[in-house]
Amino acid sequence: MPNYSPAIENVLHALGDPTRRAVFAQLCKGPATVSDLAAPFKMALPSFVQHLRVLENSGLMTSTKKGRVRTCRAKLQPLSHLEKWIADQRNIWERRLDQFDAYVTALHAEEKSK
Repeated sequence: MPNYSPAIENVLHALGDPTRRAVFAQLCKGPATVSDLAAPFKMALPSFVQHLRVLENSGLMTSTKKGRVRTCRAKLQPLSHLEKWIADQRNIWERRLDQFDAYVTALHAEEKSK
């Protein structure tokens, strides 16, 4: 598949879940502990940690442990791969729509000339 990229696939998977999107949005505001990140969600901590693992495996987050406290930080670099892919898709579809518009315009002009 020409448009397949594991990096993009992992980022899309990670951000495909509303809980992970909310956590990532919070991390974009600054580092936070796991406890602080988990507080707004009504789920068991082990379930929440699974969400953090998905974010970390996608490269969107990193964590460090100091004593008993684990602090998480957002990593924005993986978004650049996704941004490029979206821009490429936009260019493809804009070109296709321009070609379609030219075709319809030519058909319309041909109908008028008859």
